[in-house]
Amino acid sequence: MTEPAPVPERLRLRVVALVSAVLPSVTPVPLPLRKVAGFAPARRARLGGGAIWAALEDDAFREHAAVQVAAVPGQDDDPLDRAARAWLSREDGWEGVVAEVVESLAADPQHDDQVSAEHSRLTAQVAALQAELVAARALHREELDRAKADHKVLRQRLGEARGVLRAAESERDAAYAARDEALAEADRATRAAEADVRRLRAQLDEAESGLAATRRDARSERDAASIRARLLLDAVVDAATGLRRELALPPLSGAPGDAVEAALAGIEAAPTSSAPATPALLEQTLAMPRSRLIVDGYNVTKQAWPTASLEAQRSRLVSALGPLVARSGAETTVVFDAAESTVRTAMPAPRGVRVVFSPEGVIADDVIRQLVAAEPRGRVVVVVSDDQAVARDVTGSGARSVPASALLGAIGA
Repeated sequence: MTEPAPVPERLRLRVVALVSAVLPSVTPVPLPLRKVAGFAPARRARLGGGAIWAALEDDAFREHAAVQVAAVPGQDDDPLDRAARAWLSREDGWEGVVAEVVESLAADPQHDDQVSAEHSRLTAQVAALQAELVAARALHREELDRAKADHKVLRQRLGEARGVLRAAESERDAAYAARDEALAEADRATRAAEADVRRLRAQLDEAESGLAATRRDARSERDAASIRARLLLDAVVDAATGLRRELALPPLSGAPGDAVEAALAGIEAAPTSSAPATPALLEQTLAMPRSRLIVDGYNVTKQAWPTASLEAQRSRLVSALGPLVARSGAETTVVFDAAESTVRTAMPAPRGVRVVFSPEGVIADDVIRQLVAAEPRGRVVVVVSDDQAVARDVTGSGARSVPASALLGAIGA
């Protein structure tokens, strides 16, 4: 392709004006024109005309620009506009169109004057732009100096903040260390306290066991001893006045020294108290002066009425004991197990019959043992229960153990 002839100034300006109007639509925009593309169209032509004209030397960019310019309506009556569009599109015959316009511009007597005027105007614009550039650079330097000063202050503040942050982090780490040490110390103290509590609980259990044994063996409380002595004295007096009656009691086996000899030999001594095993013998025993009857409630009722509710069992037993107590005059207590219950039901009882419930966490067997232990040795105490452990313990305490079947026969259940 032949190089195009030199383009007159007016035609060049018109080409630059057409391209600057569509520059944002041209893709891709050359790198030197990307900043110019963001300006207004008039400012693009004024400030970026040289760069736009230089970029048009690239045929690819010129062809893309020609496509965008062709999409904009032109001025058909303006030969300069037609020549500028032909120069951009480079279609067949474009050289003739451009040459014709160039010849007409050369023949125009006002051409040189217009070029000179345009040159003067552009020179004045360049001077104004240079002055504006100098002012902008001075303003930029001032802003840059302010920005540097602000940056220096901010860096100083950042350094101070970092120092405060480091101090705070050090304090935080020290606080965490103190907290961890305190937690460890508290944990050690807690473990030591728990060990002391376990040791004290073991000592307490041992002391309670020793106290219970001491109470059973020694009977050293003054008030309890006085009550037992008075009851024993009344029983002896009443027994002396009733010697004329036939007791029909079975003979006792063994001798008083059997328990001592058995303890020396390391074996368990046999009970020394006789146990009335029939309803008739039970009633004869309860007819003795100052006799005492203690009944293991549920142990008896669950044999007599196993299918009834617990409330019905209690009512039947207490009601059935009324006639027996009226005949014998025995002091009677019925103990019901309520170790696993917090409810204590008040229930009516015949005269001479007392109903008690074991405390929460305490079984009825232990209450029966306490009642027997509170009685003086020598008083007639009868315990009705089929529990072998209860029978063994109360017999060792001087009471008489009776099976539930004997009581049920005596009350007609």
